[in-house]
Amino acid sequence: MFVDGASRGNPGPAGLGVVFFTGDGVWLGHIKEFLGRTTNNVAEYKAMLKALEEARKRGYKRLRIHTDSELMQRQILGLYKVRKRHLAALHRKVMELLGSFEECQVVHVPREWNMQADNLAREAVRDHLKKGVKKP
Repeated sequence: MFVDGASRGNPGPAGLGVVFFTGDGVWLGHIKEFLGRTTNNVAEYKAMLKALEEARKRGYKRLRIHTDSELMQRQILGLYKVRKRHLAALHRKVMELLGSFEECQVVHVPREWNMQADNLAREAVRDHLKKGVKKP
C-alpha cells in the first residue's frame, strides 16, 4: 500500500489518498477522501488509519506500507517520540491496528515514489473545493 495525506495550508483543507497493490505490483484499488480542515501531519495519520482499516476489511494478513512522511514512519517505529497530543491519539490507533496483522512493514519512500497516493489526496481537496465554487 501507498498512503499520503495533504493539506493546503497547515492547517488547511486536507485530504487522504491510499493505493493498494499486490506484492508483485498488481493494482487492487484506491481511496481518496476529503478530511476537512486539518494539518498535514494529521492528514498523514488519517491516511494510514484509512489504509489499515480497509486492509483489515479486505482480509489482508501481511502489509508493506509506503509513506513519504518520515515523521510518521519514525514515530511508528519508535525512533521518534510523539510529542503532540492530537497526534498521540492517532498514533495509538495506528499502533493498535498494526498489531492486528500477522506482519506489517512501514517504509519511508521519497515523495516521487508516492505520487499516486499524493495525487489522490490532492484530488480529494480539489474536488471538494470545486463543489464549493458556484458557477454563474
